[in-house]
Amino acid sequence: MPLLRQLEFAFRSVVGHADRLPNSHTATEAVALQFLWRDVGLEQIARDLLRALGATRIATELCVEWNSRLKTAAGRADYRQKLISLNPQLIKHPAEINRTLRHELAHILAQFRARRRRILPHGIEWREACHDLGISDEKRCHNLPFPARTYAARFVYRCPHCRQEFPRVRRVHRAVACLACCRKHNRGKFDARFRLQRIK
Repeated sequence: MPLLRQLEFAFRSVVGHADRLPNSHTATEAVALQFLWRDVGLEQIARDLLRALGATRIATELCVEWNSRLKTAAGRADYRQKLISLNPQLIKHPAEINRTLRHELAHILAQFRARRRRILPHGIEWREACHDLGISDEKRCHNLPFPARTYAARFVYRCPHCRQEFPRVRRVHRAVACLACCRKHNRGKFDARFRLQRIK
């Protein structure tokens, strides 16, 4: 999938679906565009909200897109890219679009205000931004009926001391130890005696 991610960034400025591509583009690029498209209307709303709150500089850089690669999340904010991505499934819940846009915009605004300081994703700065954007009672997670993806655990690891098993979807590539045993026998610090071992 790295190719699709590169193409997503390359074609972020295109508005609409793949059928609006000029003839010179390849079929692979057309497939990539089916995954996202820019929404200039929502972008303008978000920019106006930022300007009203004194964040004029970031308002000029912000982009809003619909991204069908989002499956269970209603939206996503990327401060570095100055990008808000929305799940196309929101179109079935039109009353939630504005709120989700403001939720994600609060992440952008909170980080803009914090400058280089690290902040919690849903910490006090985000809550203040939500208040300023008119969604004071906003929750961290949505409760929309999006189909959840489940993944089978393909790898199982075991602590050699307590024999507790830890199923994982992905392979563990670094040294990881049983936290319970490290807390009990080594004051919470990593101890190689409790390093998890893969069960084959």
